[in-house]
Amino acid sequence: MLSATGGPLVNGHDVLLVDLDGVVYVGESAVEHAVPVLTEVAARGVRVGYVTNNARRTPQEVAAHLSAFGLGVQPTDVVTSAQAGARLVAEVVTSGERVLAIGGPGVAEALRERGFVPVRTAAENPVAVMQGFGPDVSWRDLAEGAYALATGVPFVATNLDRTIPTPQGRAPGNGTLVAVLTTATGVVPRVAGKPESPLMLESIDRLGAKNPLVIGDRLDTDIEAGVRLDIPTLLVLTGVSGVPELLAAAPHERPRHLSLDLRGLLEVHPPIVIDGQSVVCRQARVHSERQGLRVDQRGDDWVDLLRAAVSACWSAADEGHPLDAAQVVKAISEP
Repeated sequence: MLSATGGPLVNGHDVLLVDLDGVVYVGESAVEHAVPVLTEVAARGVRVGYVTNNARRTPQEVAAHLSAFGLGVQPTDVVTSAQAGARLVAEVVTSGERVLAIGGPGVAEALRERGFVPVRTAAENPVAVMQGFGPDVSWRDLAEGAYALATGVPFVATNLDRTIPTPQGRAPGNGTLVAVLTTATGVVPRVAGKPESPLMLESIDRLGAKNPLVIGDRLDTDIEAGVRLDIPTLLVLTGVSGVPELLAAAPHERPRHLSLDLRGLLEVHPPIVIDGQSVVCRQARVHSERQGLRVDQRGDDWVDLLRAAVSACWSAADEGHPLDAAQVVKAISEP
């Protein structure tokens, strides 16, 4: 169930664990409203941590990218899945050993930070393989990974995101590339990134969070990661997951809070009232029935209507008669 707040959502949280792709930026462009909101949040004394499944870049490169938007970001404010992956490698491999690094510069840098020696070929006798995203990962890179895994060394993947958002649309992500190695070798990796917990735990540790809020655009990574650790979550609709996916979300993917974009951090989130088959959110009221969702009152804010519709869909699904997401989208979209 979506949760209400007594004041602006950001109140009561000491650290925000903010996803990057689809939340703060898409490609080289900042998401609308992201920069002024995050600037205001920081001015209120809340630490903003930038937590990304994308292992391609180093924290220094990410911080420079964010600073170019006008955000005051230090490398220590950034936590990547490569850093969490290197911690997993450290659990099974002695510092100073060689590790085959597949992916962008962030993969090798995270391994160096942990005291490992990143290498590029199986002929260099690595004692583990770590794979993260890199737009230039080639067949040859994957082949070297297969050769190394054939020797029985541990396999760590930074994340399993099937896609990444780009200005042109969704493109294959690291999960797609990891699947190539798994298919070729039969070896299933340990995974560091969201929705698995290592990246979130690494972020909490590095940022000193006591009462964090997870913010993301993907139900199957960001939100599920928060749910697994019972950390409050905010879904923003600026990236991968859209309204149809949200309406059909399973319990392990349901956010506690919902907003169109990061402005939701500075807003009061209203209570949801369920009265039989009717759901009310401020002036918005919907009614669920076997035939679908009926909008009885649209209210002044479309987001409140969406919150009511989402709550009705989740309640119906939990009762064993899920509503048709396409019909609900049409119902709440019609003027």
